[in-house]
Amino acid sequence: MGREVATKGKLAPDAVEKALAALSRFRTLCDVMQVGEAIAIATAAVRDAKDGPEFIERAKKICRCDIELLSGSREAKLAAYGVLSGANEVDGVIGDLGGGSLELVDVNGSEIGEGITTPLGSLSLADASARSIKQAEKIVREKLEDEPTLKGLKGRTFYAVGGTWRAIARLHMMQKGYPLHVMNGYSIPAKEAMEFSGLIHRVDPETLSRIEVISEARRPLLAYGSLVLEQIVRAGKPASIVISALGVREGLLYEKLSDEERAQDPLIEAAREFNYLRSRSPEHGEELIEWTDKFMESTGIDETPEELRLRHGGCLLGDIGWRAHPDYRGEQSLNIISNAAFSGIDHPGRAYLALAVFYRYAGLNDEELSPRIREIASTRLLDRARILGAVMRVAYVASASMPGVLPRSPLVVEKGVLKLKLSGDLAALASGRLNNRVRQLGKLIGRDYKIEIA
Repeated sequence: MGREVATKGKLAPDAVEKALAALSRFRTLCDVMQVGEAIAIATAAVRDAKDGPEFIERAKKICRCDIELLSGSREAKLAAYGVLSGANEVDGVIGDLGGGSLELVDVNGSEIGEGITTPLGSLSLADASARSIKQAEKIVREKLEDEPTLKGLKGRTFYAVGGTWRAIARLHMMQKGYPLHVMNGYSIPAKEAMEFSGLIHRVDPETLSRIEVISEARRPLLAYGSLVLEQIVRAGKPASIVISALGVREGLLYEKLSDEERAQDPLIEAAREFNYLRSRSPEHGEELIEWTDKFMESTGIDETPEELRLRHGGCLLGDIGWRAHPDYRGEQSLNIISNAAFSGIDHPGRAYLALAVFYRYAGLNDEELSPRIREIASTRLLDRARILGAVMRVAYVASASMPGVLPRSPLVVEKGVLKLKLSGDLAALASGRLNNRVRQLGKLIGRDYKIEIA
């Protein structure tokens, strides 16, 4: 709707009718689904257009609810909330590029700075520059070259929100042959992002490799979105660009959560839900967390807070593949986890979880595994994934995935020896298969091993 606001001051009439038709469809879907509360917001195009109030009145009759017209600073804050809802630790500047505007806000942990808005949305920029890339480049440079919000970005992360930037990242992902197709958390080194952005606005988008993955409607906007991203990198000098698939809409929902709900770890809650839906015994997954806590503490293997939460997530996901054919449990679990709609996790962490559960099912042999997924994780994370996979291989044979066994069968390192301690009534579990798995784990962590019967 905002493609003519910069020059004509009004919403594009044909786009208005399409928008109202879309709202009618959504209202009907809400009725069919018996939705109790509908929430509607309007952003930059409606905010800046002379006929914005008229559009809101027409939309309200269709939506049958109030429509909140967001200010630029509130739009920036909601975008920040959206990113916070889907990331574990946020430190940098969040940029939300829409059709009508670009919002920028500095975020450090839960501290959100004063957001600013600029008329650099892809459609607005195309309109204001009369679709001249050279003129658009001049407009962007004048707006962002001395922008105070970008001055504190050096060496930190720029979080890119918005459909045009997601399209640029998808094109980058496809050209690289990246093994995951999950957009949220996709990271590009800043220098590489700037070079790729420069390529996009210098050439005809139709000539770009893998351009077919971008919708035809989005392709004309790529050049303008890339201009803005290139100037942000040039002015702010971030270390990396991280794509967020979560923005204003998710931020609006996050704002409505209680402090207690916001404090929950999104990764652990998602893994817990998977555990409940797919595992034989959800309680067993919870017991596995405490069981591996004691194991890791006894080994002296150092673990960062981030690695600890990843391990806890892996414990909850450890049995999600049990319904599959035994030959495909590892592969299926890896595919489910690597492409699941998790948030609160970056791509190396996602690879760690997928690999740990793969090893739990398929063993520690990497021959059946695509090398591309391993490339995403660091060597340290790969080592931790193998350890967790080997620990779970012991746990599931010893407990048959049933609750109540692991608390009575601690796995610990004592005086340099890895020991699995079975209570007397579980002595018959000390089979050759269990012995082999304990031995394999001991070899992996450089310890002798022993199964003790109490």
